Amino acid sequence: MELSRFSNIQEFWDNAQDYLLHAEAEHNLLLGISHTLLHYPNRYPEPPYLAITQANGKIQAIAMRTPPYKLLLSKARDFDALTTIAKDLQGYSEQFPGICGPVPEVEAFSQAWQALTGQSFQLAMEMKTHLLTQVKPVAVASGSLRLATESDRPLLMEWYTAFATEIGELISSDSEKAVNTGLKQQAIYLWEDGIPVSLATAKPFLQTAARIGPVYTPPESRKKGYATACVAAVSQKLLEQGCDRCFLFTDLANPTSNRIYHAIGYCPVCDWHDYSSIAKEQA
Repeated sequence: MELSRFSNIQEFWDNAQDYLLHAEAEHNLLLGISHTLLHYPNRYPEPPYLAITQANGKIQAIAMRTPPYKLLLSKARDFDALTTIAKDLQGYSEQFPGICGPVPEVEAFSQAWQALTGQSFQLAMEMKTHLLTQVKPVAVASGSLRLATESDRPLLMEWYTAFATEIGELISSDSEKAVNTGLKQQAIYLWEDGIPVSLATAKPFLQTAARIGPVYTPPESRKKGYATACVAAVSQKLLEQGCDRCFLFTDLANPTSNRIYHAIGYCPVCDWHDYSSIAKEQA
C-alpha cells in the first residue's frame, strides 16, 4: 500500500476526482471542499492535509483535512488503506479533533488509530446524506427568498456563529471566513418575512451538483415553516440553474429537520458518522 500526500490542490484533484465522483453521494463533502480549495483557497488559509492511498496503481482510499476541522475519509476499497493513513497521520505535525466519513470507514480508522496511538474517539453525531432531484410541493410559509448581500454581514456572522455553537463546531474566526466566501460565491440565501427569518447556503461543486448547508433558523422563528420554505426554494433555484441533484446532511437525532427535508423531496442515500477525539488522559 502506497500513500501520496499532496501540497498542490490541482494535482490532488487531477488524481482524486474520478474516484470521488464514482461515489458522489458518499463523497459530496470531499467534492465540495475540493471545489472550494480550487476556486476559493482563502476560505481555508491553513495548509490542508490531502492524501491518496494506492495499491497496484488503483486508489484504495482518500483522506482530507482543512484545519481546524476534522479529518474526512472517503469510501475505501481496501480497509488496510485506512491503517496506512493512520500511520501517516502519526507523523503529521498537526493533530486533528476527530473524524467524519462513511460509517464502516470511520469505525475501521478509529480502531486502527487507537491501536497505533492509544487515543480513542467518541460518536458526536449520526448523520445521513440525502439526495434530491425534484422538489415536492410543500405548503409555503409567508415571505420570500432572496440572496444575501454585504449589508446582511452582521446578521450572517451572528447566525453562522450560532449554528456552529449549536452543533459543537470550532468557531474562532471561521464564521467570518465562511461568510466572506459565501458572499463572494453568492451562495447564501435568506428567507425573509418582513425580516430575515431563515438561512440556507448553497454550494455547487460541479456544474450539475450542489450541496446545501448550513441551514439555520434562529429559535424565535422556528416551527413556522420558514426552514422548509427556504430549503425548498433554494433547492428549486439550484435545479433551475442547471443542477440536476442536490445533497445535504441531516442529524438523525433531529427528527424535525429530517421530516422537513423528506417532505421537500430529499431521500436518504448513505450513513455518515462524526467522531470527536478523546484526550488520552480521558480515555
